[in-house]
Amino acid sequence: MQSRRHFIRQSAATLFAAPWVTTGLRAASPNGKLRHAAFGAAGMSMSNHPMWELAAVCDVDTRNFKRAQEKWPNIKVYQDWRELLEKESANIDSVNVSTPDHMHGSIGLAAIAKGKHVYGQKPLAHNLWECRQMVERAREKGVMTQMGIQVSSDFTERLAVELIQLGAIGQVKEAHTFSNKKWGDMETRPATSDPIPEGFDWDKWLGVASERSFIKGYDHPGNWRKRRDFGTGTLGDMGCHMFSGWFRSLDLAAPISVTSRGPAPNQDNWAINAVVEYTFKGTKFTAGESIKVTWTDGDARPPAEVMAMIGETAKFPGQGTIYLGTEGVLLHPHGSTPMLYPRDKFTGYKYPKLEKRDHWGDFIDCCLKGGSQKPTANFDYAGPLTEAVLLGCLASAFPNENLIWDAPTLKIPNNAAADKMVRRDYRKGWELV
Repeated sequence: MQSRRHFIRQSAATLFAAPWVTTGLRAASPNGKLRHAAFGAAGMSMSNHPMWELAAVCDVDTRNFKRAQEKWPNIKVYQDWRELLEKESANIDSVNVSTPDHMHGSIGLAAIAKGKHVYGQKPLAHNLWECRQMVERAREKGVMTQMGIQVSSDFTERLAVELIQLGAIGQVKEAHTFSNKKWGDMETRPATSDPIPEGFDWDKWLGVASERSFIKGYDHPGNWRKRRDFGTGTLGDMGCHMFSGWFRSLDLAAPISVTSRGPAPNQDNWAINAVVEYTFKGTKFTAGESIKVTWTDGDARPPAEVMAMIGETAKFPGQGTIYLGTEGVLLHPHGSTPMLYPRDKFTGYKYPKLEKRDHWGDFIDCCLKGGSQKPTANFDYAGPLTEAVLLGCLASAFPNENLIWDAPTLKIPNNAAADKMVRRDYRKGWELV
């Protein structure tokens, strides 16, 4: 059996062989604080920490600057992320990338190239090749990294991990992860256009994606997750959060194969009601030499006989994971306390106590301290996790075809068309550096 740690050591030398190097960026800050730049003026640009300060913000929509400027009157603001990195490189130590998915790789890689610590929102990148590049280059530069899967630091997920690894339900036979979100669209893109709002740079928002007309409310600000060129659908949105519980608790590595049983996306948009089946090599926490994990979203749900195992279908959560073990069942509602079944068997069970943990603070503290301690969702962990998520997104374009995944070479050897989708085409002038 191959653990995730063994896979990390052995599977791809260029990815996993580089030694950990500290950058000593704390010394560059005159007041000892971590000087930060936010790509995306909302979200993480408003986070706080006593030894952290926001130095610069970039957003293609200048209307988003107001809130950040009210809290941080002295911050520099930019509409072009490339200009920010060029002009502020000497004044910042770290960045967060909180843009639509399609720009995560470009901005993250450029920041890493300049030696900046990176907090990257999930998914780590928009495609498998970019994701692998993020991990490789972060290791080469020795920067601190963290993916924005805050729930992985939350008590609820960590308790589920602890229960599985303590053997509360024995060894795990299979797992089912489900989300009732519907980040998809079964219609194709309308052949219409609208005026571009003042202060919004549509060309820079498109970034690496091909040119197309602006349609009010269709992509920006919120519906880009549904679009294949910009987002990664429900699986990409929620998968990195929800896969983390079983990826960590079962000590999994890369999938062996993946098969989509749901509807295919169209040329523009992700589908809804996905059913994606993954096969992983077994570990000491699983019941066999391999383990099957199934993802469902939208109106698709785990099999009725699996849901019935908790005996309280009326209380079944909208999102979560069911672990079927040799000695019981664990239901982990997303963001809520996990529960053990059958209930009478676990009456009086003493749940372990866990200390509090701050996902964002974990990143900042590691950046300031340096050394070998890394954030819990660093890219060495988050990269393989995200690759599994993105592989499921890719598989949805090939319904009922079992795609073999060769993680060390980043290839799908049994399907040439799928293999071409491991990386994307970049608009001229927007190629990765």
